[in-house]
Amino acid sequence: MTNTFASDLLTWYAHNKRSMPWRSDSPDPYRVWISEIMLQQTQVAAVIPYFERWMQAFPHIGALAEADQEEVLKLWEGLGYYSRARNLHKAAIMVMSEFDGVMPNTVDDLRKLPGIGAYTAGAIGSIAYGLDVPLVDGNVKRVFARVFEIDTPINTPAGEKEMWAKAETLVPAGQAGDYNQALMDLGATICRPKNPLCLLCPVQQQCAAQAQGLQGELPVKKKKKPVPHYDVAAAVIQHDGKLLIAQRPQDKLLGGMWEFPGGKQEAGETLPETLVREIQEELAMTIRVGDHITQVTHAYTHFKITLDAFFCEWVSGEPQAIECADWKWVTVDQLTDYPMGKVDRTIAAVLQSAS
Repeated sequence: MTNTFASDLLTWYAHNKRSMPWRSDSPDPYRVWISEIMLQQTQVAAVIPYFERWMQAFPHIGALAEADQEEVLKLWEGLGYYSRARNLHKAAIMVMSEFDGVMPNTVDDLRKLPGIGAYTAGAIGSIAYGLDVPLVDGNVKRVFARVFEIDTPINTPAGEKEMWAKAETLVPAGQAGDYNQALMDLGATICRPKNPLCLLCPVQQQCAAQAQGLQGELPVKKKKKPVPHYDVAAAVIQHDGKLLIAQRPQDKLLGGMWEFPGGKQEAGETLPETLVREIQEELAMTIRVGDHITQVTHAYTHFKITLDAFFCEWVSGEPQAIECADWKWVTVDQLTDYPMGKVDRTIAAVLQSAS
């Protein structure tokens, strides 16, 4: 079955592979790397324009290594999961200093780079260097769970281990790159999470789930804990025609990004009281809270927020970077120059439209 599975998949892929700007007959390791990092947690259609802009700005590893982090984050703005961009930048610097500017060509060396785990190392190794190595992502897990009737929850360590063990046995010698891409394309276009197109599937004759009508039950996932929700306040502090923005610490969520300072509401506080406390703790400033500007809801990976933004007046205290990496006074027009997460960019857009 192993050889039939791989050969059927490769035959299908030869006629049905998706056209993407990073795919070619002679894959460039740098382009493969950037595309694979961008594609984590992100749909192909959303990635393509970002990838093309990135390649214009940073056409090779040296250009990325020489850029400053703020330039990298600004180009990444809107893709989310910003640690990916920070790690790309760190890894590029490491490639230049430790690998003579050439992407490593072994899985072990690839995994030494920040942000490269087992999946990404397998993707770069097989696609760019032709190594006979497997990869496992969400698409692959779904295909394997259905075809081979694997009912171990895929979002558990045991499920992860079982999927990688299965993947190791299926890689066709000398064709791992196309085979791995075929697996991912199959999961994305045919073996979809809902309403899989089984009649169009090249491996339907080998699929245990299709034979038993179990497509809707597989893959199995362990139920996640409820996602917590927080109420948050942000201060648009005004002074002499400018606004204060703060840079988030590198080791925190959205590290290196700029924001309107503020924080989580504590029990018994009003949102204005939250802002007065947070701005004192974060920047050693005393403020007076004014009119409400806008409310934004947003879901992060592990929690959700409802954020309310308020105009605030600087009363006293010279700004200090106590719980932030840096701070700046900027005009409304200058807000577009600084990389921001989705929530703060929404507030900035409201301010810019009002001005």
